Amino acid sequence: TQSWTLNAATVTFALPADSGLQAGTALTLILSQDGSGSRAGVFQVSGATTNVKWAGGTAPTLTATASAVDVVTFITFNGGASPVWYGFVAGQDMSS
Repeated sequence: TQSWTLNAATVTFALPADSGLQAGTALTLILSQDGSGSRAGVFQVSGATTNVKWAGGTAPTLTATASAVDVVTFITFNGGASPVWYGFVAGQDMSS
């Protein structure tokens, strides 16, 4: 579990991909907008956004309000150097 304050127009998060990555590995990101808000997150594995699978095939839009908090969780069932990560929104606008 890691927390991050979004402080640029677009922030890119590189999910792990390594031969030692274990199947069943999970990662949770607690993402906070800075005082400006309207920041976006891009989630990718080794530079390839297609390795993250989202419900409905679309990555979530993060809450754009200043100081808003969104929680996103990822899990891989295969691990390794070419993992497929499944992304889930655990909560949006948690600061309300």
